[in-house]
Amino acid sequence: MLPYYGDVALMQAAVRSILAQTDRDFRLTVIDDGKEPDVPGWFASLGDDRVSYLRNEHNLGITKNFQKCVELSTADHVVIMGCDDLLHPHYLETVRAIVKDNPDLGMVQPGVEVIDGNGEVSRSGLADNVKEKIYAPTVKGRRLMGGEELAASVLRGNWLYFPSICWRGEALRAVNFRDEYSVIQDLALVVDLLERGEQMLVDNTTVVFQYRRHAVSESSVQAFSGTRFTEAERYFNAVAERMDARGWPKAARAARFRSASRLHALTMLPGALKRGERAGAKVLVRHALTGGDRH
Repeated sequence: MLPYYGDVALMQAAVRSILAQTDRDFRLTVIDDGKEPDVPGWFASLGDDRVSYLRNEHNLGITKNFQKCVELSTADHVVIMGCDDLLHPHYLETVRAIVKDNPDLGMVQPGVEVIDGNGEVSRSGLADNVKEKIYAPTVKGRRLMGGEELAASVLRGNWLYFPSICWRGEALRAVNFRDEYSVIQDLALVVDLLERGEQMLVDNTTVVFQYRRHAVSESSVQAFSGTRFTEAERYFNAVAERMDARGWPKAARAARFRSASRLHALTMLPGALKRGERAGAKVLVRHALTGGDRH
């Protein structure tokens, strides 16, 4: 499933990377939430009956378009790929082998490398260095994770690369994305699945996915204004209560302390001040300085 809005050339590169898979047994459904005039004709020119293209009559926005992708999915296993990300040719072959050996897995996080807006492999980004060196668990080869262990880990700092994840379709469709979140919806989905007993296999044996990190994205624009962190506070406070009720105290503490989110707010503060986002700066300061276990 490919929810699309934005740069046409990057979307076309994403589609070509899917069509170049060594494992040819897949279906691609593109749900276009934009109005770029030449896009429908480009898909028609592909002449590939594995590819379905739909354009929304009205712009739905990120969360609603993601939800539509889930609702229209029918496969046993589903990927909701970013429209500017790239697959290595062996992505599907690698993930299919994992789910064949582990058919009950709810999620597979395969090996990922980060690329910049120009498609060059990036190894110096602060966000990804923090993800890999501080928050991501140590995985040599493959590691099965779930329950409170994984919930606490991702609530402490979300080290996952959501567009690369392969989901068990039945579990994904049973949960879907929450209506109330537009930026933190990927983390919310993972935690919801963990609460249902789903597990994730983390595979670091080989890189099969390229995650594109832009200098300015929808989420970073919202970060400068403080919108992202207002949503984050609302989510972390609510999920902490759920973790307490479930008897997952480590996960509840991680949600209340939300260290990665607070660190992120602190790093965004200079940019917000430079852009004159005074109200946003106040939100960032509050978010960075609050948090912690209240019990």
